[in-house]
Amino acid sequence: MLANQPNDPIKIGIIGLDTSHAPAFTKLFNSESPKPELAGFRVVAAYPHGSRDIQSSYERIPGYIDQVRELGVEIIDSIEAMLAKVDVVLLETNDGKPRLEQARKVIAARKPFFIDKPVAASFEDTKAIYEEAKAAGVPIFSASSLRYMVNAQAVRHDNKIGKVLGCDAFSPAKLESGHPDLFWYGIHGVEILFTVMGTGCESVTRFSTADTDVVVGTWEDGRIGTFRGTRAGKHEYGGTAFGEEGNLVLGQYEGYEPLAVQIAAFFKTKKSPVDDAETLEIYAFMEAADESKRRGGAKVNLAEILG
Repeated sequence: MLANQPNDPIKIGIIGLDTSHAPAFTKLFNSESPKPELAGFRVVAAYPHGSRDIQSSYERIPGYIDQVRELGVEIIDSIEAMLAKVDVVLLETNDGKPRLEQARKVIAARKPFFIDKPVAASFEDTKAIYEEAKAAGVPIFSASSLRYMVNAQAVRHDNKIGKVLGCDAFSPAKLESGHPDLFWYGIHGVEILFTVMGTGCESVTRFSTADTDVVVGTWEDGRIGTFRGTRAGKHEYGGTAFGEEGNLVLGQYEGYEPLAVQIAAFFKTKKSPVDDAETLEIYAFMEAADESKRRGGAKVNLAEILG
C-alpha cells in the first residue's frame, strides 16, 4: 500500500457489516461536514462478514452493504485484501465467536484497531486478543458507547460527586447462545458500572431469573457496585453514582458520536483511552457472573477468572 500523503485522510476499514454500528460509524466518518474531531478520516473498504449463524445478525448484511456503498465504501471479499487498502480497522462483527481469528489477521497486518463489543465470546479469547496485540505492538481499543455518557464521564474524570462510594447501573441484557450471558448486551451496563467505579473488583455474586439479572460486585476497598440486566419491560440504560459529595443519576444513551470521537483520537495517537487491564477486568466480571450462576449464586473471586 502506498504511503499516505500529508493531506490524505486516514483510511478506515470495517470487518463485519452485521451490526448497526457499522453504518452508524461510516455515516459519522464519511459525512460531508463531519464534526471537527472526526475530520481527516474516511471509511474506504469493508469486509461484510459477519456472523454466519446468528440470524438477527446475518440477515442485516445485505441492507448494510447497500448503506455503506452509498457512502463510498468498497466491499471486499476477504479480510486480507481489505487490510491491504486501509490504515486502521473497526472490527465490528456482531458475533464474538469469530473475533479471535479475525483479530489475529488484523494484528498480523499490524493495523491499529477498535474492537467493538463483545471483544470475543469468552474471557479466554478476549485475553488472547489483548495479549497477542500487546506482544505484536499493535494498538487496540474497546469500549461500549455507554462509557461516554456525559454524567458517567463527569464522575470519572471531573470529580463531579467527589470520591465514588458505589454505583448501581442497568441496561438490557438480552442473551445469545455461544456467549457468556452478559457479553452480548449486558456489557453496556457493566461498562457504565466500571466507568464510575474503576478497577479493583474483587468478587461477584449473581442473582438470576428469566427476565432479570442482578450482579453484585465487591471492590477490594469495600465499595459495592451493582449491575441490573433486564430482558422485559422498556429497554433503557443508566444508573446512579453515589459519592461523598452527592449522588448523580447517570442519564440516558447519547448515541455513537461520543465513542466515535474517542476512536478517532485513538487512531491518531495510537493510545487507547481505556487501559487494557480495565477492559479485561470488565470481561472477567461478566465471566465470573456466569460462574456464579453455575454455582447457584455463590460468590466468585475475579482472581479465579483473571488467573
